[in-house]
Amino acid sequence: MIKKDAQFYISHLGLEPHPEGGFYKQTFVSDMIINTEQDNQRKLYTSIYFLLRSEEISHLHRLKSDELWYYHGGSSLTVHMIDAKGEYKEVNLGLQLDKGEVPQILVPKNAIFGSSVKEENTFSLVGCMVSPGFEFEDFELFTQEELLMEYPQHEEAIRRLALEKK
Repeated sequence: MIKKDAQFYISHLGLEPHPEGGFYKQTFVSDMIINTEQDNQRKLYTSIYFLLRSEEISHLHRLKSDELWYYHGGSSLTVHMIDAKGEYKEVNLGLQLDKGEVPQILVPKNAIFGSSVKEENTFSLVGCMVSPGFEFEDFELFTQEELLMEYPQHEEAIRRLALEKK
């Protein structure tokens, strides 16, 4: 029997390193084009596989679109968010419903967010669908210094999840 560790999924799904941390591969892109609030044209949606190993962090970043996350396998994943009001919360993505996990979540547009794997020496495989569709020009990756100026009350999470330097 083949051991299905992180490398198994990285290889078999053709995942590549993501700038925020972890690995990804775009899987679906809508044929429909829509106009956004910023007067840009975007695909209606885009979708990726995203894999994060426990020794990695998906660093704090922001999108101009909503992002739906779907749990696929491995350990549960904690999604860390600072919402538009500056409030911090964690949501655990997984299938242990009796422990408060949920199989899918929404990260609202303009939330600052990142993720981490709960269990050591494992990984989490999820799917993410962004609508309006993801474009790297709408992707903001933050340093600790940038976020601490605006959200000093969340210093512990920011130091753990944001880049030290770009």
